[in-house]
Amino acid sequence: MKICVIGGGGAIGGYLATKLARAGNQVTIVARGETLEAIQKNGLTLYMEREIQPLVARVKAVSKITDVETPDVVMLAVKAHQVEPVIDDLAKIMGPNTVLIPLQNGIPWWYFQKLSGRYQDHPVETVDAGGAIMKKINPNNILGCVVYPATYTESPGVIRHVEGNRFPLGEIDGTVSERVKVISQMMTDAGFKSPILEDIRGEIWLKLWGNMTFNPISALTHEHLEGICQYPLTNDLARNMMAEAQRLAEKLGIVFRVDIDRRIAGAEKVGKHKTSMLQDLEAGNSLEIDALLGSVIELGRITETPTPCLSTVFALTKLLNTKVQSSQGRLSLPMAA
Repeated sequence: MKICVIGGGGAIGGYLATKLARAGNQVTIVARGETLEAIQKNGLTLYMEREIQPLVARVKAVSKITDVETPDVVMLAVKAHQVEPVIDDLAKIMGPNTVLIPLQNGIPWWYFQKLSGRYQDHPVETVDAGGAIMKKINPNNILGCVVYPATYTESPGVIRHVEGNRFPLGEIDGTVSERVKVISQMMTDAGFKSPILEDIRGEIWLKLWGNMTFNPISALTHEHLEGICQYPLTNDLARNMMAEAQRLAEKLGIVFRVDIDRRIAGAEKVGKHKTSMLQDLEAGNSLEIDALLGSVIELGRITETPTPCLSTVFALTKLLNTKVQSSQGRLSLPMAA
């Protein structure tokens, strides 16, 4: 297949691009700066867990989305707040049958599209102000996906895989189409686990349950997953945040297939892993707090569900993000006069 990975130099995008290319697909990635130069010179290098020798893939790398020929599949592997700035160029390379797979964490812009009921086509303002993205992308092109692997970028063009290989897929209208079967097989052939789900939104909530709690808590405390789960106070905070989210999600028809205890146990099992938000904090990058937590609080307002713990952690993390950006990634208290 002809695949474009936007953000292919990032941790998840690079992981996908490397394995899909090595499975025989024609992969083009969109990257920038040192990452683009490194990939053009050396290809993508992926170190898998417990493997000594890396996987190397030679892929085409470009700096502009509009340099990409119309692909069969676009994997949008950028942060949620980075989607809107690229949406015009993305729309230009989309053909009528191009499958767009958004890979953002959190509540996606398309959440209420093709969803029958009271909230059908309601924009999620936190991640899509004014419905700008919804207006540019045909929902018929979208295939839902949930990202479970833990990876990180070691250096430009070099990706480290920590654990996991699951990318569940699902049509956003709940059908099991021929195209989702084809994409699932493509992912399977590349070594991923991509089961087809009839309720992709339920899976989004299951993943988000952890992201919206552990990510901001880790940024605020500089602690890894195992430490957050094992420390009683942060464990309790995570439970309270999850309970608030569960109450509002159930009002939207979501059924959680595991309970809070099992979800926290799963996070603890990952071990001493830094969340993506903590990695971004340490790198001085903007934190993905709106998509992971702000969007959930917005759905709380829509469903008239109180979210006191979620809102408190959101406020603290938003302030932290403001301080990191204004201090160019260096946090310190000024000396007293």
